[in-house]
Amino acid sequence: MPSPSVPGVDRRLFLTSLLGVTAAAAGLSGCADNSAAAEAASDAPLASKVPAGTSLKIASFQNAQQLQFKLAGFRDLPFKVSNWLNIGAGPDVINAFRAKSLEVANNAGVPPIQAHYQGFDAKIVAINITRKPNYLFATKPGSDIREVADFKGRRLAFSQGQAQGVVLLRALKKAGLAYDDVELVPLTSNQFLTALQSGQVDIAPLGNTQAPAYLAQNKSARTVKTDVVDLLNLLWAPVSVLNDRAKAAAVAAYIPYWAKGAVWTYEHPDEWNEQFYVGTQNLTPAQAKGISELANKPLFPPRWDEAIEWEQETADLLAEGGFVKKFDVSELFDHRFESLAAKAVPAEYRR
Repeated sequence: MPSPSVPGVDRRLFLTSLLGVTAAAAGLSGCADNSAAAEAASDAPLASKVPAGTSLKIASFQNAQQLQFKLAGFRDLPFKVSNWLNIGAGPDVINAFRAKSLEVANNAGVPPIQAHYQGFDAKIVAINITRKPNYLFATKPGSDIREVADFKGRRLAFSQGQAQGVVLLRALKKAGLAYDDVELVPLTSNQFLTALQSGQVDIAPLGNTQAPAYLAQNKSARTVKTDVVDLLNLLWAPVSVLNDRAKAAAVAAYIPYWAKGAVWTYEHPDEWNEQFYVGTQNLTPAQAKGISELANKPLFPPRWDEAIEWEQETADLLAEGGFVKKFDVSELFDHRFESLAAKAVPAEYRR
């Protein structure tokens, strides 16, 4: 497929190459109904107690959430988790939401924007602010690339529906490079490593958790670090879930555990490294320690003003490139849940 950097190509068509024509069309056809549902979700007060028998299907990429809850001692949730799904990438989450096989997910700020563009209605219910970069740019083996300015004329792995895509766009903008100065190769993040190793792309944004293993396996590859951050780590859910009074109450009950779990992981890096990175991800203790040293301190703001501003900037950046249509992102946030995460953690994790 042609790169969206080629003149005359409608970047909006790029979306369907990643997420499927059928899913996009189905979502767009339901815009009117979803808008009405969104209004109802915003207006309905949350129940003070989770009704008996209520269940949720929750995303847990690489089974990290279950392990985190187990290690932190969270065993008696006030609702049933009917399924922990090993789903993490934004496009996969959106498809699972559509299929009604997933009800709550943990992602960055881009997937909710992408879902809105597709016509699928979902809301952000919790925010964890990220201050340090979660991603760095890895080169293919043997590359001579040293800095972002060297990206000009190169092939860059790009996923418009994921955080990695916006981190790349923000880095290009900061370096003064236009979209047409590079070749954006449409991929999803789970294809990045293979694309790098095969030389299909020159650069791909990798998470801090991925880079150590990639560099260990590819000695002639290197990384390009920037100070570009992906500000938002969030929880979100379909409006159909949030319109269900019982499930909305369960989501509200889940948020404090999610926040406390992040704090526990941050405060117990040695145990987390041993149990998760070494025990389940097959990293060495040194690699695990390197990841934990790059970890962000959790930050759950009582108000979402900064998050909304950043999300708007992100949506505008995508709109400038023709990847989505411009819109007001405030409709993506369900303010009924705004203070729940902050109330669950000590003051040092609120600012």
